[in-house]
This record gives sequence, structure tokens and C-alpha cells, in this order.
Amino acid sequence: MTFKGAVKNGILGLVVGDALGVPVEFCSREELERDPVNGMRAYGTHHQPAGTWSDDSSMALCLMESLTKDVDYADMMDQFLRWANEGYMTAHGKVFDIGVATRQALIRFAHGTPLLECGGTGKYDNGNGSLMRILPMALYLHRTMGPDFSRMPEAYQIIHNASALTHAHPISLIACGLYCAAVNELLCGKPSVWDGIKAAKEFYRNQTEFVPYLDIFQRIEPDILPALPKSEISSGGYVVHTLEAALWCLERHDSFRACLLEAVNLGEDTDTVGSVTGGLAGLKYGDIPEDWLSVIVRREEIEGLCGAFSQSFEEG
Repeated sequence: MTFKGAVKNGILGLVVGDALGVPVEFCSREELERDPVNGMRAYGTHHQPAGTWSDDSSMALCLMESLTKDVDYADMMDQFLRWANEGYMTAHGKVFDIGVATRQALIRFAHGTPLLECGGTGKYDNGNGSLMRILPMALYLHRTMGPDFSRMPEAYQIIHNASALTHAHPISLIACGLYCAAVNELLCGKPSVWDGIKAAKEFYRNQTEFVPYLDIFQRIEPDILPALPKSEISSGGYVVHTLEAALWCLERHDSFRACLLEAVNLGEDTDTVGSVTGGLAGLKYGDIPEDWLSVIVRREEIEGLCGAFSQSFEEG
């Protein structure tokens, strides 16, 4: 697959997963077992038309647009603030969902807090708000640093900085690093993400400030996570749980449709679990159902942005 094709599959996968989850966000697993999602729904939790995507996609698209101009953290935050204040890069011109940690970080930025000090650093600041939007950074690093970026300390610093704009605790930084390393494996055409995750964990084991947090990620191993029963997989807003759920779903299925339906029907934070899983599944399988794609709001504009992002490397 070409890089341009991978960008399109990954980003559309993220958006589709988000849109699948929006109507049932906050629904319990038990509710969804009784009435499972089997396709795009309308209205529901946020009373939005079918194919509507949320802050997950908006922030990822803002990040991707910023990266067409290279890594500029001020520009990233300007884009995020424009989204929050003006409805920029939203499905219908209006923000209907924004995380507490993200909102607080943007308020700090608007009041002059230094860029890399905006994100929360407390143990309760580990929601999935940076993980949900980090995919474009992995695409960028793969293209600019090459297929070995998951072994380069300078790549992790960029990932961490991008996360720290809104989520700066080491747990969030590690989660974003592991996810980007997993994405890189799929961009390299590998059938599995585990070599990338292994490389990322090796990097973190050699970084004193991250070592105390590695046990939190101990279940993210090829001989542990895939074998866990569904009852052991959580799908709330905690970043570690979101990462685990996405990788667990990816390992259990061999098609985009089956993988995403598993993800969304886990319940709770369905849009973010859907989007994080969808980015991986889009890259791995590339078989995003047309009946889902056909209702995605502003699909042509999203595809146009994907094309502009890919083209920016050819022009650089």
C-alpha cells in the first residue's frame, strides 16, 4: 500500500470508528449486549445525524492539518483552540463534546501558559484525550524519520510533546508512544503490532522517569492481552484501558467491520475506543465498509485533507 493510501485508510478508519461510537457513548456493555450496534446509527446520546464524528476526529484532523506545515506546537494549539471556540474542523460547525482535561489545557494556553506546560500532570489527568488524536503524528514520523522511528529517542520526544499539550502525565505519554509504535509496524506492512510495542517498551525501560509506570502497561504483551476474556477489558476513558481495548479488538478479528463492532459494543467511551481502534484497523485491514463510509459527514473534505497531508511530504 502506498503511503497516501495508508493515510487515507488510517484516518478514515479513525473517523468511522468515532462515528460508530457517537450515538451510544456512555451506554453500558449490558445495554449494548441487549441492543448491539451493527452499523451506523442516528441520534442517540448526542442527538446527532448518522455519520457524525466527535472531538476525537476533530482534534486528529486539526493535528494532521498542522503537520502539513511541519511540527509546530503553537500551531497545533492554535488549531485546537479554534476548534473549541469556533467549531473549526467539526462535523456540523459546532462542538458537542470536549474532555475536561482538554478544556482545561486550552484555557491555560489561552491565558498564556507555556505550550508544553498546558497539559495536566496529575494522576487523574490520564484520560484518553491525547491518545485519540495522536495517529497523524505516527504517520508524520514514519514519513519523515523512516520505518525505524520507534527506536529513535527524538521521535518519542516529539510524540510526548504533542501529547503534553493537553495530557502531560507519564502514563499518557507512554500510551501515545506505544500506540505510535504499533501504527508504525502496520505502516511497514507487518501483520502484527507487537514488534513495535516491544521496541517502545525497551525505550521506556531505559528512561528513568518512565520506569515507575511501566507495570501499568504489563498486560500489553502478545502472550497476555489477546488471551484475556472480554470481562477483563475495560472501555472507559482511562488512557490505558482505551489502548488495551483497541489492541485487544485488533487481535481478535480479521476484518475492519468485525473489529470495530467489537470495539464499539464494549460500551462506555465508545467513540474514543472506536476511533483509536479504527485507526489501527484501517491500516491493518483497509476494508472499511462503504455503507459506513457513505454516511460520514464531510467525507470528501476529510479525504482532501488526507491528500494534502500526503502531498506535503512530496513538496517538502
